[in-house]
Amino acid sequence: MPYDEQLAARVRDLVAEHGPVEEKRMFGGLAFLLGGHLAVCASHEGGLLVRTDGTESEELLAQEHVGPMVMGSQSSRTWLHVAAPALATDDDLATWIARGVATAQALPPKP
Repeated sequence: MPYDEQLAARVRDLVAEHGPVEEKRMFGGLAFLLGGHLAVCASHEGGLLVRTDGTESEELLAQEHVGPMVMGSQSSRTWLHVAAPALATDDDLATWIARGVATAQALPPKP
């Protein structure tokens, strides 16, 4: 299943507010990078993959429609899969994007 192009367009508009954005096809979806660091990704499974620093994992995973990103048999504590129902409004989506952007921007610059 390809990523949701409407979601990707919404993400694109909101991520652009945070600075220059690079888009790359990754994980079967469309990834959005800031400063060379991946922040969020429109997932091929629907919904959004969001990068976190892992400090709020338990709290975030307790929310409805939020789970760990799973690749093969591995699940991540710092990457979360946020299903489409949790992204219904622009405010909902902006909150998740802000989390991913903040995590990406906190990383050291890439050469």
